[in-house]
Amino acid sequence: MSERVAAAGRDVAAGHRPGLIAVDGSAASGKSTVGRLLARRLGYRFLDTGIMYRAITWAALDRAIDVHDGDALTRLASTIDMRVDLPEAQSPDEARIIIDSHDVTGLLRSPEVDENVSFVSRVAGVRHALVMRQQKIAMNGRIVMAGRDIGTVVLPDAELKIFLDASPEERARRRHADFVRSGRQATEDAVFQDLRRRDQLDSQRDISPQRPADDAVYITTDGMTSEDVLDRVIRLVGR
Repeated sequence: MSERVAAAGRDVAAGHRPGLIAVDGSAASGKSTVGRLLARRLGYRFLDTGIMYRAITWAALDRAIDVHDGDALTRLASTIDMRVDLPEAQSPDEARIIIDSHDVTGLLRSPEVDENVSFVSRVAGVRHALVMRQQKIAMNGRIVMAGRDIGTVVLPDAELKIFLDASPEERARRRHADFVRSGRQATEDAVFQDLRRRDQLDSQRDISPQRPADDAVYITTDGMTSEDVLDRVIRLVGR
C-alpha cells in the first residue's frame, strides 16, 4: 500500500468524513448499489472494481486466451491498454472501461463473462495488476470503492469499511430479478447454483480470499432495501 493512498485515507477534512470508504461483500449482496448511492449522497467518486475483472475476462475471451492459463492472463492484465473513466462526483453515469481506445463497457455483463470472471479473478498476477491500478485511482481524492477485497487488500487504511452479506436465497432472488429486468433468460435455481459456485471460488482462492476486514462493519441485508442499508451506512459515516 503506497504512503500516498494511506495519507488519503487519513484525510478527514470537510466534516470529518472518511476520505476512502471500502464496501465489500458477496455476489448480489448489494455492495455496488449501496456503494453507488453512498457516493452520490456524499459527493464522492465511485468505482465498482468488479468491472475491471470483467474487462480482463472479456479481453481474454475476445483474444482466445484460456481463462485457466494464469501466466497468459497475468501478461494480459499487466500489459493491456485499459482506461477506467470515472464520472464526476454525484453524476448518474457509470464508470466506463476503454480498451485499445474502444469503449467496451456495454459488453462486460454478457453470460460468457459471467461464467468466467471468477476463474480470471482467482489469478494472483491478475489481482496484483488490478490492485495497483485501483490504488492509483484512489490517490485522486475521496472515493467509495466496492469489491471483494477492498478493505483487506486494496485500501487497508480506509477509515470506514463495510461488508455486506445476505443469505444465498436472498441474493439469488435479487440477481434473478436483475436478469428479468435486463431481459436475460435464467431460472432462479440456476442463478442460485451459480452464486454458490462463485461463493466457493471467491472464498477459497489462494490470493485475496473474500472475507470481511477485521475492522469492517458487517451488515446482513436480508429483508432490507438499498435505502435501508444506505441509511445505516450514512449513520456510520457521521459517527
